[in-house]
Amino acid sequence: MKISRQKSPAPDAPSQERRKNRRAKTAGELGDRSGAERLKPEDTDEDSPDTDLTGEDETDTPEMELEAEPDLDDLVEELAPEGMDQDEVKEPGETPLGPGAFRLPVLKAGRGGTADILHMYMQEISRFPILKPEEEVELARRVRDTGDQDAAFRLVTSHLRLVVKIAMDFQRRWMQNVLDLVQEGNVGLMRAVQKFDPEKGIKFSYYAAFWIKAYILKFIMDNWRMVKIGTTQTQRKLFYNLNKERQRLQSQGFDPTSSTLSKSLGVSVEDIEEMDQRLSRSDMSLDITIGDDTTATRMDFLPALGPGIEETLANSEISALLREHLASIVPMLSDKEQDILQKRLLSDSPVTLREIGDQYGITRERVRQIEARLLQKIREHLTDKIEDFSKDWIRENE
Repeated sequence: MKISRQKSPAPDAPSQERRKNRRAKTAGELGDRSGAERLKPEDTDEDSPDTDLTGEDETDTPEMELEAEPDLDDLVEELAPEGMDQDEVKEPGETPLGPGAFRLPVLKAGRGGTADILHMYMQEISRFPILKPEEEVELARRVRDTGDQDAAFRLVTSHLRLVVKIAMDFQRRWMQNVLDLVQEGNVGLMRAVQKFDPEKGIKFSYYAAFWIKAYILKFIMDNWRMVKIGTTQTQRKLFYNLNKERQRLQSQGFDPTSSTLSKSLGVSVEDIEEMDQRLSRSDMSLDITIGDDTTATRMDFLPALGPGIEETLANSEISALLREHLASIVPMLSDKEQDILQKRLLSDSPVTLREIGDQYGITRERVRQIEARLLQKIREHLTDKIEDFSKDWIRENE
């Protein structure tokens, strides 16, 4: 059986002529322009916040020094799709609005590696226009005054390339998946949109760079080890600056001892030594066996930090005796002393001296004196009732 294949009708002459002219026009406009330039709108001013994403005024050099910083323009030029039509790049103000427009680009996992995913992501975010300075100010005002989601969307998408630039700066320090840094930087960018005040007179890209870096740095610190390496302000300061300060002192001919580093960074010697140990040692699992021929783990050899069984039982017995005999002393106390006993000495969540004082119209010091006298009464009473009673069993609450 023969199957005949029907040919599609040939386009008419006017249609062919229009297509030919359009292709010639596009080729003429784009022929002498690099891939990076093709991604920029025609009328973008040179003073646009993100026109030069590699400038020092846009993204300061991170606190953690880098050996080399990739140029985003080179990256965009390398990843730009060949033959991309200028019409595909939206001019400022042409970003589609409406419910369907609030879908931000995402890093989609696929079969390819990190470079392939980043390639596709760069292709997607390069289609969003770079805003003019006056547009940024107007959009920021709408976000601040009315919470306009359209304006917030346009501010975020126009600066996604800035996030990639900063994330690439930190890649050498992170030495792992740069896509994680891009995602954290995007969160910082959205936070910057929420906090930005256009009346301060600074460009949004400069302001956003600080939030992007802050979120990326926090992510690096939180994930540097399986166990969180820095939780206090001092620890975060040392995490970012300890090794850099040590190298600076060595280059000047000084011996970077813990004492010298302590004075230079304004922290204690103990903090220096603790962070030095955290940075120099790797994580270790306590559940791994200590040998091939045994089932014992490191956890089995760790000393118990809490009280032993004997101590726990003794404390439980003492507490029961105390409560039993305290019941006999309550009738001997005044109403005020009984209230202090219940709210200050027997409560799991004791109130403050000031709260008791406000209740009875007396000073905080007067409440402390009544409490001290109450404790003395309890000691004397229990000493007579319980053999081998120790005064240390009663904890004074100052």
